[in-house]
Amino acid sequence: MTAHSAGIVLHRERGSGLEVLLVHPGGPLWARRDLGAWSIPKGEYEPGEDPLAAARREFEEELGTTPPGGEALELGEVRQKSGKLVRAWALAGDLDAGAIQSNTFELEWPPRSGTTRTVPEVDRAEWFTLERAVEKINPAQATLLGRLRERV
Repeated sequence: MTAHSAGIVLHRERGSGLEVLLVHPGGPLWARRDLGAWSIPKGEYEPGEDPLAAARREFEEELGTTPPGGEALELGEVRQKSGKLVRAWALAGDLDAGAIQSNTFELEWPPRSGTTRTVPEVDRAEWFTLERAVEKINPAQATLLGRLRERV
């Protein structure tokens, strides 16, 4: 069964132009990965669940703050290499990327060791220019940034 995720592309205007907020996954598997590893704040939702409501919930879980109000601009859906479908909405707003507080999860590490660690779902967030974000983000999600550029 195909997994479905919903997320928010938070964006703001700065002197350098349009910037977007991306998050970096937490845990030892991602610690040294950079280009192509970043993502929009997002998470899975269940059939029948409102995807935009799920995107708002996941934003709050991963960043520790509610997403800004205002009209959400739908950016559509993309399929990641894993097969997961990601649906996203753009929201204008600002937040202190250095002050995020992500939820955590239990991870067996090292694998098959029987030892578990508590790790953050997101270990950091950062604002990027649109051009730099395209380099940093999961390649499939770069399409969402292109749609944002066209519509904002």
